[in-house]
Amino acid sequence: MIAGIETGGTKVICAVAASSAPGTIVDRLRIPTTSPAETLGAVRSFLERYASAGELEAVGLAAFGPVNVDRSSPSYGWITSTPKAGWRNTDIPRALGLGDAMPLQVVSDVTGSAVGEQRSGAGIGMRNIAYVTVGTGVGAGFAADGVPFLQRSHPEMGHLPVRRYPGDTFPGNCPFHGDCLEGLVSGPAIRARWGRPGEQLGALRSEAVPLLAFYVAQLLAAVTYTVAPDRIVLGGGVLKLPGLLQASREGLAGVVGGALEGHPLTLPGSGYVCSPVLADLAGVHGALFLAHDLAGNRAPLSVA
Repeated sequence: MIAGIETGGTKVICAVAASSAPGTIVDRLRIPTTSPAETLGAVRSFLERYASAGELEAVGLAAFGPVNVDRSSPSYGWITSTPKAGWRNTDIPRALGLGDAMPLQVVSDVTGSAVGEQRSGAGIGMRNIAYVTVGTGVGAGFAADGVPFLQRSHPEMGHLPVRRYPGDTFPGNCPFHGDCLEGLVSGPAIRARWGRPGEQLGALRSEAVPLLAFYVAQLLAAVTYTVAPDRIVLGGGVLKLPGLLQASREGLAGVVGGALEGHPLTLPGSGYVCSPVLADLAGVHGALFLAHDLAGNRAPLSVA
């Protein structure tokens, strides 16, 4: 058996599958993200059901971050300079009881989602995809040929500076930069700006959607210019706001203008920017596929 874990800012999803069928989850558990001791203790208990019976072959971990993904580092798998209270410098592998003998692959949560969507979701048949999330945090991950594009680090695109929406005076709520992308469009930023979460905006939605889309479109443009993926999968809780996906597609075409003439992004209905097929399970599916690749030193699955 193989295990996949996705740690998020509000929840953790654990799953196991047969190593011969990584896309078929046979057991799953959702755990609220509270303190590291409580949350990771529950994850460890879940894993021990299989590890104690000698059934666990490998583990994939897709973690919120920043997280250390450099295998050569002594702090591999550690949450580092996160703004999430109590989680800074958390040694996840140790907290889960994963010894050196257990094959482990650690990636960022959005990188795990990119791998999951490429292997069995919106990116099937495409060589290079990006997964962009706008939720508790803002981030982007990339997969090339079904594996993480970056092996020693991961992007922190949520902290990009952006042009301001006309008339927007909200100072932002990023503890590091104030009005970076994450400080302007994340779930906590929406609550700080309008005094309520996105799903409760009501009549404020007509004001919120064009403003948020203006900023999300700049993130999509940055991803397109720098990585040139075949597709961008756009997910996260904020994108569940009705109308925001389409407004972001249209905004992207406007931001890029004529700089990429003929690119599918110029047609908002082309599918270049799409919703996740795997919904909230993209990250844990990606973690399972990475565990599959580790188990028994098997060759990676084909993305075709």
